[in-house]
Amino acid sequence: MCAHKAPSQVDLCPLHDPAVFEMFKERGYGIAELNNVLYRRLDPEEKFESGPPGCEIRRGRPEEARELGSIVERAFFPEGPPEAFKDLLTPLYQMEGAMTFAASVEGKIVACGAGLVIPEHRIFAVCGAGTAAEFRGRGLQTALLRARLAAGAEAGCEYAVVVTQGGTASQRNCERLGFCVAYSKVTVIKEVGKA
Repeated sequence: MCAHKAPSQVDLCPLHDPAVFEMFKERGYGIAELNNVLYRRLDPEEKFESGPPGCEIRRGRPEEARELGSIVERAFFPEGPPEAFKDLLTPLYQMEGAMTFAASVEGKIVACGAGLVIPEHRIFAVCGAGTAAEFRGRGLQTALLRARLAAGAEAGCEYAVVVTQGGTASQRNCERLGFCVAYSKVTVIKEVGKA
């Protein structure tokens, strides 16, 4: 943590003992964000619609890691990501069990999404999605989500999980594809050097 100047960050959910929340409060942690964890059962027989007209969805390639990761960075941080978030997704493209996808319009990559197979639990964790601002509202993230769900089912996963901020377009997209909220969680954070 100290060597990289990265903040200490912990996710807490309603299932924790109340004393845990008090402990983090006493140690100077503050709330960074609230999210919902959603889940959906996967069926290898389920057929998913293809992407919108004029859009190509394909698997991402390791050599595209920086390009695809920067789409996600710009989606979340239009003015540029904080130092701790730069190239955060790049290692994902090298991880065993990771599946990455790219969406192109007229040959230009404009959106991406990723997922991670957790074989010992038969879970597919959906993550790492973003769309260039000028291409939003075209159904690209829904198409990428469908592609990832199909890939997770094909990999033998029984459930898909995703984390979204509550009430967002991301949550609504997931719910339209059958995801349900399992629980909410709070991310607490403590900046380096704070007592």
